[in-house]
Amino acid sequence: MRRRTGPLSAALLVLAAGCGLTSGSPMVDDVAPGTIGRGRPLAGARLTVTSKEFTEQLILGAIMGIAFQAAGADVLDRTGIQGSIGSREAVKNGDADAQFEYTGTGWITYLGNSRPIADPQRQWEAVRDADLKNGLTWLAPSRLDNTYALAMNRAGFGKYRTKTLSEVAALAKRDPGAVTLCVESEFANRADGLPGMEKAYGMSVPARNITQMDTGIIYTQVAKGSCTYGEVFTTDGRIRSMHLVVMADDKKFFPNYNATPVINTKVLKKWPAIAGVIGPVTKKLDNTVAQTLNAKVDVDGEDPHQVALDWMKQEGFVK
Repeated sequence: MRRRTGPLSAALLVLAAGCGLTSGSPMVDDVAPGTIGRGRPLAGARLTVTSKEFTEQLILGAIMGIAFQAAGADVLDRTGIQGSIGSREAVKNGDADAQFEYTGTGWITYLGNSRPIADPQRQWEAVRDADLKNGLTWLAPSRLDNTYALAMNRAGFGKYRTKTLSEVAALAKRDPGAVTLCVESEFANRADGLPGMEKAYGMSVPARNITQMDTGIIYTQVAKGSCTYGEVFTTDGRIRSMHLVVMADDKKFFPNYNATPVINTKVLKKWPAIAGVIGPVTKKLDNTVAQTLNAKVDVDGEDPHQVALDWMKQEGFVK
């Protein structure tokens, strides 16, 4: 699962921004208002929802579309756009109306800042304020924070008992051979990845102890114990299914990537009820929810849209 496009690869996706959205299909879920959408305040609205192509985004896009349907809107599903740039540009230029985006992606990738803001609320406020000039409104953020982390398997945790990145750094200093890392190549070279993490924590891991590999393989290698620690995304469902232990980022080095509804400002002015419809749903989203829903797709093989619909009904948001 990939949650964002970083500065190193964003340029490769610029072409996608000009392509527009030429496909899509109506969402036709048979849903009625539950705790959201009462009075059907979006009746008469025709809204297009978009997302990026990875599991979590497909689920979030479906959640948003289902919420809008329950409130009376006709919804066009244009989720699954490859990369970050294309879906954002679609909302900016009016090819789509809404999506869930991540605050760190907005601040660093789109707005061009190099230093993240440690406090998640302030990070969201900064993105919200800066993006208004681009015709985009960031509504209240969720607690779902899909950022980087290091994780280890239960056997490794039983042996080394590290719970924080500071403790990993101390272990690397005390026993250099104990800390071996499995990471993807982008993380190994990003300023907000391994180099920055080592600098922030005073950590020094010899190059011979670092193995670069594809994201999905990292989880299985960490679970097997092929490396002591692996780079993971904090909302990935495989963390729970493989019983991995995530190290706390106690110095708050990694950027905040809180999932947040982003709405085309002109559309929001026409349909201000959007904020009230999606707000309670956003408030319910956190890492535990995300890990559970993502695992249903990535581990159990379920359909992302069905997973989203089942959760919306389970929580009572829709009937």
